[in-house]
Amino acid sequence: MSRPIVAIVGRPNVGKSTLFNALAGDRISIVKDTPGVTRDRIYADVTWLNYAFTMIDTGGIEPDSKDIILSQMREQAQIAIDTADVIVFITDVKQGLVDADSKVADMLRRSKKPVILTVNKVDSFQKYQADTYEFYNLGIGEPIPISAASRLGLGDLLDKVVSHFPSEVTEEEEDERPRVAIVGKPNVGKSSIINRIIGENRVIVSSIAGTTRDAVDTPVVRNGKEYIFIDTAGLRRKSKVKEEIERFSIIRTVSAVERADVVVVVIDATEGVTEQDAKIAGIAHERGKGIIVAVNKWDAIEKTDKTIYEHSNRMKDVLSFIPYAEYLFISAKSGQRVEKLFETIDVVIQNHSLRIATGVLNEILMEATAMQQPPSDKGKRLRIYYMTQVAVKPPTFVLFVNDKELMHFSYTRYIENRIRETFGFKGTPLKFIVRERKDEK
Repeated sequence: MSRPIVAIVGRPNVGKSTLFNALAGDRISIVKDTPGVTRDRIYADVTWLNYAFTMIDTGGIEPDSKDIILSQMREQAQIAIDTADVIVFITDVKQGLVDADSKVADMLRRSKKPVILTVNKVDSFQKYQADTYEFYNLGIGEPIPISAASRLGLGDLLDKVVSHFPSEVTEEEEDERPRVAIVGKPNVGKSSIINRIIGENRVIVSSIAGTTRDAVDTPVVRNGKEYIFIDTAGLRRKSKVKEEIERFSIIRTVSAVERADVVVVVIDATEGVTEQDAKIAGIAHERGKGIIVAVNKWDAIEKTDKTIYEHSNRMKDVLSFIPYAEYLFISAKSGQRVEKLFETIDVVIQNHSLRIATGVLNEILMEATAMQQPPSDKGKRLRIYYMTQVAVKPPTFVLFVNDKELMHFSYTRYIENRIRETFGFKGTPLKFIVRERKDEK
């Protein structure tokens, strides 16, 4: 099930990052009293009551002139409207209502998205309560007074946010068709791959990086099976980010990955794997999705009999945190190995949903512990009573042990490797949960 997306928007220095950090429970965003300090799009998974959602901290607008502030404000608000399920519009009680707030409110009022007007820096409700009333003039509902720095009023704000989430399963969530997200930096050929697959120029393709602004869902039928391909806007390096619109690519990537079963990370063969590619793959890995690394523009590489191995080894070094990923060397331009992409997607989908009987798992566990004794500390040895699979997408296993502290991550990795040796699980991460229970006599 896809998590709702909540975007925090507002002028610079009204406390967007402070609110984000307070809700995310960590100092993830850089907070400084200078407008425009948040240069990158930061996101976090947040839970409140029985709800889970992805929260996006949008960067402040960096105005050079009055004309630019309005155009950038307009673009930022428009992208937030297009992408988010709920928008938290944050204002500053100490600065009061300013013209720029009204400009954004005009756009938000016309949108079909739920907007929650939040008045920040209300450090004392008695002192500032009367000052919040002027924000009614924005015409987008009742202002909720909060203090992100003092963590006041956050419960009321979150109650209002989750009240807009769907309570019923939507048709999209009931859709059994496998969803494949095509992600990667701008201009690596994501749209070209989709066009090659569907045989028509459905997605705009241009050599200008960042042509694809929105995530586009395209149904594709191959060999009697139907798939949904999600093409996303590319992510680009921070140093190259010049437009506010490009910075919102991260929202779309997170959103697309969230909805997907399998994520195809597209890498430019002529450029090689980069740190930015690793970040993109990391988003899919964190969310437990099946991963295929598609190295595009392979036709542009001069080859020897060792080229493919050299490229593979270099990429596996940088992407060492996803050793399970499947690699494909393709060319969207010539069509080379694009058909093989479907075979690989089918294999990864099957592995992502694979269930193993508890009896078989425990046979593997007994062999593994016999071959390599579990670790011990201060005379106490780890005992693993049994293991069972509790979920798929990704395959999730629970290990019942006598002491969680003794279960070192390296031993968990060892057990994972034994399972992979038996069942493969190519292209999919495996998740392990360690539970403690008293020694049974």
